[in-house]
Amino acid sequence: MNEPLRPSTLGEILDRTAQLYRARFLLLLGISVIPTVVVVALACIIGLVVAWWSAAGAGSVPEEEGYVLVAVFAIGVTLVALPIFLAATALAMAAMCHAVSRVHMGQTTTLRDAYKSVWRRGWRYIGLYLLEGLIIGAAPIAVWTVLVILVSGAAALARTAGMESITGGALFILAAVLAVVALVGYVIWMALRLSLAFPACVVEQIGAWTAIKRSSLLSLGTKGRIFVLFLLGVALSWLLSMGVTLPLVIILSLLPGMNNAQHAQAAALVMVFIVYGAAFAVQALVRPVYGIALVLFYYDQRIRIEGFDIEWMMQQAGMVVALPPTAQVPPPASPGLRADPRNPFVPAPEPPQE
Repeated sequence: MNEPLRPSTLGEILDRTAQLYRARFLLLLGISVIPTVVVVALACIIGLVVAWWSAAGAGSVPEEEGYVLVAVFAIGVTLVALPIFLAATALAMAAMCHAVSRVHMGQTTTLRDAYKSVWRRGWRYIGLYLLEGLIIGAAPIAVWTVLVILVSGAAALARTAGMESITGGALFILAAVLAVVALVGYVIWMALRLSLAFPACVVEQIGAWTAIKRSSLLSLGTKGRIFVLFLLGVALSWLLSMGVTLPLVIILSLLPGMNNAQHAQAAALVMVFIVYGAAFAVQALVRPVYGIALVLFYYDQRIRIEGFDIEWMMQQAGMVVALPPTAQVPPPASPGLRADPRNPFVPAPEPPQE
């Protein structure tokens, strides 16, 4: 890194994000494309099995048993594919943070080194990803489920007691809208609050729960800027999706014979592949933007809150030894004293000699 560390504005962080993406495009895209390759491979396997079943297996069993087999297959695919996808996504996020951190700090890395560095602690990053999913996604879903059950029970009791009214229905709709707004607000707030957990976990080599707490601290005062980043990312994803999908759809519609009824099913199948393929490609292209920007926000917040720029300059000058932010070093024990096992920071006297 040629530029000195200092607090940055949102525009400077976005500009730096574009610079790093252009400079290490192949590295960052290679890290980002791994989860997409996993999803595409699983989708191809599922598609081949479905095609085989439609061609050969569907007519060999009764219709009722066919539905049961399809349901069992769907459940089995979910139980196998979902953990693989979650693990690949978590490792890709950790590898992205590692690569961006090294490049931002003026060091070098490769695709192999990025994944090798996070593979040794893979369970930590998978656990962090699951923990974020539980906090951001599972918690509001559970709350919504409980609310639906309670409201349904109250509505059933009201019908039984003959207390139904137009006012009651309007109040129910209003309460449902307010609950949805509150849960969406919670999801957005927690996503912003936990957005710096992966950079903290990777750079500082701390546990998943400690990274959650670190992100809550480091995100103070910058949630608005991160929210703008997410909005820009959504807009970029939409523009790229339209830019990739529309030309392919237009080309497909202009091909001879594609408008005939005989080719309607094939055209629909090709259209589905185009839409999903474009979505996967856009996701792989946009994912590094989030990864780069969040790592830059992480370092920017450490500079603002903890004075990391001064610490880094002292480390570069050889004045201090780099330590994790949470590390504690006990003071040296005096001669003839040993550490108290109950508190290693307080030396205890040696037992008297007999």
